[in-house]
Amino acid sequence: MTTTHRLDRSTVGATVRRVVIAESRLSIDPATITENEPLVGDLLRVNSLGFVGMLVRIEDELDVTLPDDLFVGRSFTTVGDLIDVVLAGTEGAA
Repeated sequence: MTTTHRLDRSTVGATVRRVVIAESRLSIDPATITENEPLVGDLLRVNSLGFVGMLVRIEDELDVTLPDDLFVGRSFTTVGDLIDVVLAGTEGAA
């Protein structure tokens, strides 16, 4: 199902933080993760297979369907990069 409601950065950011923490198998407060936190670094450890699973969870939690071509040619280095692309994908669906 494609969303018909607009999602704000705060909502998307909170969801992305929860999902990356779960994927990295951490038990920390999502609020402690900044947008500048690397997806692959000392704290978070998201691999390519985990990335696919994260996208599915983000879609489920936000009740959106992100277009596949949204991810072509993009690189995701930080939590903020992922928030940006999810927001871009949901804007087209509104």
